[in-house]
Amino acid sequence: MNENFIRIKALEGELKLSHKKRDFGLTVSTKELIYQKPHANYHIRLEDIISITPFELPVGTKPMRIKRESSSVSETVNMQTGMQHYRIHVKDAVVHNRSGMFSLGTAQFILPVLNDLLLAISKYGGLDAVT
Repeated sequence: MNENFIRIKALEGELKLSHKKRDFGLTVSTKELIYQKPHANYHIRLEDIISITPFELPVGTKPMRIKRESSSVSETVNMQTGMQHYRIHVKDAVVHNRSGMFSLGTAQFILPVLNDLLLAISKYGGLDAVT
């Protein structure tokens, strides 16, 4: 686990599953999904998830660098090979970083999610599969 992860101080609901890698972590409770990365946690209430869809990068795509014009901060997005990625569209999320907690509002996350975690998210979030 990365030493730069911010400790999860408050978890709504009962902890069900947690998956940690070197550069990210996912924790699922009966009420929320927490995406951890170095220096920031994203709290997503399961009831705020609008949709979860499989995500595939086009063949030959390189990691993206995202930069805001008015900021010197940028972020490189790395896809974990061998893990299925999902686009999670939410109507609200809260970011907890070293400066405090802030609402993001509507957001989309593209995350590698193991099948057990996906099943827990759908079960406790009341989501149904559409085929």
